[in-house]
This record gives sequence, structure tokens and C-alpha cells, in this order.
Amino acid sequence: MVGLCKPKALYFVVLVVMTISIANAVKDLKEKEDVGNSRNLHEEEHDHPKNDAPIGSKIAEKVKGAAAKVASAASNASAASAASAASAASAASAGIKGAVAPIGHKLGLKGAAPGGPSIDVKSCGAKGDGKTDDSKAFMEVWKKAIAATTPTTILVPKGDYLVDNLEMEGPSKCAITFEMHGNLKAPSAVTTRKPHSGWVNFQKLENFVLNGNGAIFDGQGSVAWKVNDCKHTGKCNNLPINIRLTSLNNSKICGITSSNSKLFHMNIHQCNNITLQDVHIEAPAESLNTDGIHIGKSIGVTIRGSKIKTGDDCISIGDGTENLLVEGVECGPGHGISIGSLGKYPNEQPVKGITVRKCIIKHTDNGVRIKTWPGSPPGLVSNAVFEDITMDNVSLPVLIDQVYCPHGKCKQGPSKVKLENLTFKNIHGTSATKIAVKLLCSPGCPCENVCLSNINLVSNSKEGAAVSACSHVKPIVTGKMIPAACTEECKPDKK
Repeated sequence: MVGLCKPKALYFVVLVVMTISIANAVKDLKEKEDVGNSRNLHEEEHDHPKNDAPIGSKIAEKVKGAAAKVASAASNASAASAASAASAASAASAGIKGAVAPIGHKLGLKGAAPGGPSIDVKSCGAKGDGKTDDSKAFMEVWKKAIAATTPTTILVPKGDYLVDNLEMEGPSKCAITFEMHGNLKAPSAVTTRKPHSGWVNFQKLENFVLNGNGAIFDGQGSVAWKVNDCKHTGKCNNLPINIRLTSLNNSKICGITSSNSKLFHMNIHQCNNITLQDVHIEAPAESLNTDGIHIGKSIGVTIRGSKIKTGDDCISIGDGTENLLVEGVECGPGHGISIGSLGKYPNEQPVKGITVRKCIIKHTDNGVRIKTWPGSPPGLVSNAVFEDITMDNVSLPVLIDQVYCPHGKCKQGPSKVKLENLTFKNIHGTSATKIAVKLLCSPGCPCENVCLSNINLVSNSKEGAAVSACSHVKPIVTGKMIPAACTEECKPDKK
């Protein structure tokens, strides 16, 4: 691995550790002398008699002890490989003051760092020039990482990498870290794909880490927005999602930006215990059906520190989502942070344990929202909390809409999705519409245990002061309420 015969490698390691030991010994003793001298400036000399032993003898004592440790480690490693010798020397140097890194790292041995070996996509032919198709190089690197028997890091150096569909699928034998310093760019051409498919896909992985370091996933979706007709037909799911995370467990995605996706930016599906930190979304308000982050059939997802600008929901929460935390997110433009839509399909799984807190929502079509379809099969939303939310010129800052029908062609009859144990707390700011709080619950399945607490929303609308409208709900009200709760009966919007 290091290109040295075993005796030479061992001898070299021992010499390096001895050198480090001597340097640390001198430094240690010098620091002690400096401290002693400083202290004697303020204290009587006879209280602290000087030690006149020569500095050379002090160093000799320190090095003698360090040499014993190195000799012991070298003896134990004499039959080992050069890499094993480096590991043994590292163990010996751990007892030496000032040794701050493993010896393999100090020697620059490839793969000796705690994260294991690394594979550079350029070593497999990636150009990163924004013009050459680098898909093959990325998949070749992925195959090597999947087969690796030690934790492996995939390195993406600076550059713009044009890639088509990437299927980064596991399971892997060991943990994989995807370390990015360059950007990924999708083809601009609009191609038909299988519904709900992704452009960049990570799936069936344990302990996966994606460190973006500010990397951009550019979906080049502007052409697709012009040709799709999903606003009128609801049929645009044959366009690719920028990033799709499927069946990831105990994983972390941080420091990336999804830009100009052709459809949803991120879809989190059937995942458990994953964290998204500083994951940002950027697309113009006119981009169609470009939900920022969609979560479905997943448990224990955490989203923190995101800034989301898009043409649809900043965050949408689908069926089967449990124990979700959304914290410190800035949303706008977009359609707000939404649970749903729910009830469009049969056998949808319950949504439970949702917390959205400490967020800023600005210049959006909605604030915090729960939406279900009319004429729906049975479903459930339970234990959802929206708290400590700032609204800045938001249309309908607080909304429950159980007659959600965006395309005007919906089933008849009331929604049968049950909404219970909902809390809207410490929500303040400005509403762009007269109706600041709208709770339009289902007549066939009225909302239960809805709590409104400390809400202060002022209308910017020319229509007059803010009001609160309700139907088929009797909220529990505590604290200050502006506007006063449920002063009007609300009715479905005309489609």
C-alpha cells in the first residue's frame, strides 16, 4: 500500500514517532519553564525554589519513556504489514502529549485516515467540464464503493459534471461518504420517464453521508416548466425528480442546493432516521409542481436550516410520515409548508407526530397548511404541532382545507380524513389576505382537539382587518388571539 518493504516501513515509522516524541518533550518542558517564570514575577522566590537540573537531562527522561512505548509497539508489529506498523506506532504515540493525529495521517498513507480509502471520480474518467457526459465515471466509482470492505469516500472535485440518470443503489458492504466540491448538472432536454423517477437516486443504504460543501444539483428545468401541463391536467409525474432518497437508514444529507428541478426537488421515501441539514432549494415562483422537499412513508426525518424558494410547497408531507421535525426553515416564494394533500388514493397510511417550529414563511400563497381531498377514503392526521412561526405577507397564514380541489375535477362528498390533536402556537406576522386563519374542516369528519394559542396576525389587505373563519371545528383557544378565533363561517373557494 505504501510501496515500502516491511522492515523499511517499520523503521521509518519508528523514526518519525521518535522525532515527534523529542519535539513534544522539548515543547512540554519549555511550556513548564515559561509558566514557572511567569508565576515567579508575582510570588516570593523563596516560596518556590528553582529546579536547576539541566534541560538535556529532562528531555532524555521524556524521550526514554516514549522510546519504551515505541519499542513495545514495534515488537508487537514486527510480523505485520507496513500499514499495521503505522497503526501500532499510532497507538504508541497516543500516549505522547501533543500527538493530535493518527500516524498514518501524518505520513500521508492513503486509506489510513479514520474514514477509510477514497475514490476520486476523475480517476475513473470524469471531466467536470460541464459538457462531457460523466455518468459512466460516476457509476463506475459507485460500483467500487458498493463493493468496498472498508468505509469508503467518493470524492467529487471542483467542476461542473454533466450527468444523466444516476442510480446509486445499495446495499453496500460498508458505509459510504459522498464528498462533493463540484456541481452536478442534468441534461436540459425534456425526456419521458417512469412516474416518480429521479435524476439522481440514492437507495437501499445504511449510514450513508452526503457532504455537499455547497454543491449544486442543477436540474435545468426551465424548458420542462414551459411544456408541461400539470397545472391544468394534474399529469406531470413523468418528469424527473432532482434527488430521490429511497430506503435510506441512519443517514445524513448536508450542504447541498437543488436548483431548477423539472419536477419535485427532493423526494424522501421509505426512509428511517435521516437528517437533512442546510439543504437548500432554488427555483422561481412560476416553476410548476416543483415541491421543495416531499416526505412520504418515512419515520424519524429531520430537516434543519433549509432555505427554500420554489413554485409549489416548500415542504410537503405525504402519507405514512411519522415523527418528522422541521426546524429553522425559511420558505418563500412557494406555497408554504403543508401536510398533504391526503385522501386522493385508497389505503393511505396515517400521518403522525409532525413538528414544524422556528420557521420563517414569506411572500407565499399559504403559510402552514393541512389539505385533504373531498370524497376521500378514510385517513388520519394526528399530533401535529406548528409553533414559533413568523409570517411575512403570507396569503392564508394558517389553513386547514378539507375540500382541496386544485384542478376543479374532484369526487363528490366530504373528506373522510380525520384531523385530530392539532396545535397552532406562537404564530405572528402579516397576512396578505383578510382571512388570516381559515379552518375548513370536513362535515363528514369534523376536526377534533384543535388548539389555537398566542396568534397575532395583522392583515396587509385593503379589504380591512384580519379575520378568522371556521367550519366544523370548535378550537381550544388560549393566550392572545389576533384576529379573534372563528368570527366568521368559512366556505369552500369557488373553483
